[in-house]
Amino acid sequence: MNDKPDFPTDIDELTPGSLRDHFLIAMPGLNDSSFAHTVTYICEHSEQGAMGVVINMATPMLLKKIFAQMALSDVSDLGEQIVMSGGPVQPERGFVLHSPDTKWQSTLEISPEISLTASRDIIVALAEGHGPKHSLIALGYAGWGEGQLEAEIAANSWLTVPADKNIIFNTPLEQRWTAAAQALGIDVNLIASTAGHA
Repeated sequence: MNDKPDFPTDIDELTPGSLRDHFLIAMPGLNDSSFAHTVTYICEHSEQGAMGVVINMATPMLLKKIFAQMALSDVSDLGEQIVMSGGPVQPERGFVLHSPDTKWQSTLEISPEISLTASRDIIVALAEGHGPKHSLIALGYAGWGEGQLEAEIAANSWLTVPADKNIIFNTPLEQRWTAAAQALGIDVNLIASTAGHA
């Protein structure tokens, strides 16, 4: 029996585009404060690099603050939704991961189940109560230059697994890291680099 987990870290398997619609799960040893214990949903992956949105790091902000900044009334009652910190790049810019019920001004369809929109009209629709059925709002994104992500995966900084919309939209924030790793049959707490569990 092979006890070694089959991590998809072979750099040759990572062809451009192959990580689109995947989760990047930070390995416990990844101590970069921006990405420790994160799950990032990869929206774009090409020869030029990769772009994703972190789905499990909260900002101190609620959606009602964004509505207020945009002078929108919260007809929808979504104002208490937590806004995520999507990554360190352009933290002033908003991104919405959502179910693909409707297309907006700048919608990128990533998979049949998940789209990304970065235009004002989706926020207006959310406030007015006719936004997408499921949504995650984030400020900023995570970006990698040419070959950078592949090198980090080869260095065992990340696990990769096909994305699951239920983890993005329906799993409590604090459980997303563990839930994403469990899709690979891995308990990340057992491979934790810091001895937090006896």
